Parts: sequence; structure tokens; C-alpha cells
Amino acid sequence: MVIGVPKEIKDNEARVGVTPAGVKALAEAGHDVLVETQAGAESGFPDEEYQNAGAEMVGDAGHVWGKSDMVVKVKEPVESEYVYFREGLVLFTYLHLAPLRTLTDKLLESKVIGIAYETVRDKHGTLPLLMPMSEVAGRMSVQVGATYLEKECGGRGILLGGVPGVPPAHVTILGGGIVGTNAARIALGFGAKTTLIDMNLNRLRELEDIFGGRLYTLASNSYNIAQATREADLVIGGVLIPGATAPKLVTREMVSRMKPGAVIVDVAIDQGGCVETARPTSHSNPSYKVDGVVHYCVTNMPGAVPHTSTLALTNSTFPYVLRLANLGAREALRQDAGLAEGLNTWHGALTHRGVAESQKRAWTAASQVIA
Repeated sequence: MVIGVPKEIKDNEARVGVTPAGVKALAEAGHDVLVETQAGAESGFPDEEYQNAGAEMVGDAGHVWGKSDMVVKVKEPVESEYVYFREGLVLFTYLHLAPLRTLTDKLLESKVIGIAYETVRDKHGTLPLLMPMSEVAGRMSVQVGATYLEKECGGRGILLGGVPGVPPAHVTILGGGIVGTNAARIALGFGAKTTLIDMNLNRLRELEDIFGGRLYTLASNSYNIAQATREADLVIGGVLIPGATAPKLVTREMVSRMKPGAVIVDVAIDQGGCVETARPTSHSNPSYKVDGVVHYCVTNMPGAVPHTSTLALTNSTFPYVLRLANLGAREALRQDAGLAEGLNTWHGALTHRGVAESQKRAWTAASQVIA
């Protein structure tokens, strides 16, 4: 199989889909790998390392897409990449299709086989390809939030951990999954007063044990969310429904009652965001204010730390890349029901229920189309 690794062109996206180590493993398995020039440079992987590992370096993105049987990326294709879509092309990347109707249309019209990292499941039912970037984003959310609480960034002028005689900031985290747990770990490490809200009481009990009672927990309901956000200096949204649009837990009215200069970091923005006033932003223009509240809603937060993020991501994705290359898409999907959960589009059919329900479309189960 010919595997293509294009350079990411989303705003300030510096990660890369395959490292030189991955190229070497693919080459040893008998596959050809086309890597666009400078694709890994900003992640700390120069062209020379790819060449030494056995890749063919290509200066033209169209050549990489056009000559590859499977393209491995990090982020969803942007509009200028739609022209490269063609029938039967396997695209393995984050897709986050629920809020992206136009991209969904283009994938279906072009009959691309779109396999989304974020909906692949393992034998335990977890999301192994979403997990590493959720870990990075969860930890980054507190780091970013602490920065935007500074006066020069539009915040309240509060030091997250406080100092002796001055209380710390109050951090409210929505969701007790991977993002929320990692955010709580860093917020508590900073010394912030930290409250986490989740609808799963058993998960709240687990988090009580994990953090030794230092974490305040609340059951999720509109009353508790309204009260917690009103008291918060920093709100972190980490809610996830795999493949589907995130629920809007923080309403515009709740935002209007927050403290002036408070900060919202909506990590769920890839799936539409869990804050009603949130809209996607980029690293070049990351924040805006609504009712005096700073909103940071960058859709590719881990791209700011590309070396760490690329290694963390490819540690998880590469075994699937190799399996898809060795077996072909249909057989790999047939043999691995968890990988088949990642199938979002197949030769013109929409195959993920969460995406279909979010966009109010018909869908066909992956098991049927690959049978």
C-alpha cells in the first residue's frame, strides 16, 4: 500500500500524522510512504530523518494525496484540501464531523473512506485515539486559563494558585472524563480551588478517591452549573458524547452572570462546544469576549505543543495505521469491531450514528457496509 503523510495546513497546526519511526516500520512491512516536505519539521522531525527511515519526500501536497491509497493526517481536512478527495481513498485522521456539515457532504460526495480517530474504540470500550490528545488538552486548559486570567490578556488579574494571605482562583470543570481529570490534576497542582461537575456519581466517587478529597465534586444539573460558573474565575468545558455534538451545558444567561474577566476554555469546541457562547477560534486569533468573559476556544489546542502531542498521538494511532496498511481497510475493519466504530463515511454512506443524529441524516451501520 502507498501511505501519504501531508503537511498539516490548518491554522498553526504543527503536528504530523506519522513519525520517522512509523515510516521505518511501514517500509519494513513492504509499504511505500510519501511524506510532504517539511511535514514533520515543526514537531521536531526534519526531512532527513524521514528519508533515512525510507520515505519518499514530496514537495507537492497534491502528489501526496493523489498517489496514496491511504492518507494519514492529524486534523480534519480544510476547504483547500477537498479537491484531493476521490473515491476509495482511505482517510485516517481526526474528523469531528458532527458540527462540520460541509466536510461531511464532501466526504460523502467523493466516496472517501473516512475513519475518525475520535470514534475508534478498544476492547474496553474506551476511545484510545482520542485519549492522548484529551490528556494534552486537559492539562493545557489550565495552563492557558492561567495565562488568560492575567490582566494583559483580558482576565481578572488573578494568580491561579494565590499566595499566602490571598485566596487562589476558583476553577470549575465540566466533565469527569480524560479532559476533566487531567485539568483537575493540573489545577490542584497549581493550588487552585477546584470543582468538578459530572452526571455520573460513581465517577465522582472515583475522583474523590483519586485526588484524596482535595477536589470538590458536584452532580450535574442546571442549578449546580449556574452556581458553580457564577463563582468561578476559570471554567473548563470537557464534555464529550463520542461522535456527536456536545450538549450546551453553560447557557448565555449563565455566562452573563459570570465575573467580569473570568475565563472560559471550551475544550469541547471540536464537537461544537459545551458553552452556548463558544465559537471556534484559532491559535492566531485564540480569544474573544462575551459579556466581559474571556473565551478561549481553539479547535486544535494540542497543536501548540507539537513535539509532545505528535509523539503521544502516534504512539496510539500507529498500530492502527500499520493494520490498515497490512490488511486493507475493509479487512482491518472487519477484524476489529473497535476500529469499525471509527468508520464515519464509506463510499458515499454515512456510517456513524452520532454524526447522523447531530446532522439529522440517514445512516447505515458500519457492519453492513463492510460485510
